[in-house]
Amino acid sequence: QVQLVEFGGGLVQAGGSLRLSCAASGIIFSIYHMGWYRQAPGKQRELVAKITSGGSTNYADSAKGRFTISRDNAKKTVYLQMNSLKPEDTAVYYCNAQLGSTFYWGQGTQVTVSS
Repeated sequence: QVQLVEFGGGLVQAGGSLRLSCAASGIIFSIYHMGWYRQAPGKQRELVAKITSGGSTNYADSAKGRFTISRDNAKKTVYLQMNSLKPEDTAVYYCNAQLGSTFYWGQGTQVTVSS
């Protein structure tokens, strides 16, 4: 049974930081590309950052320079360090694991940034 469990969401003031974690089980974590997506109320889910199985990263323009994605294959965990948070970063953040056409999603964690 595949599980992706996110941790670390919460309420933070604008300019603050949060670190999200996503712990995976039931998959060979090291071969999966991992990503963080977010969905704000009334909006579509969008990519925030991805990290490949080889460690290459890419970011949405909105995340560049502020967010950092990383992974620890030994711990089967992917992280999203979010700095200089803005109210527009408020959303439910989802962890994603992808291998070819196979996708798995976590349940999401709420991030709220107050102004």
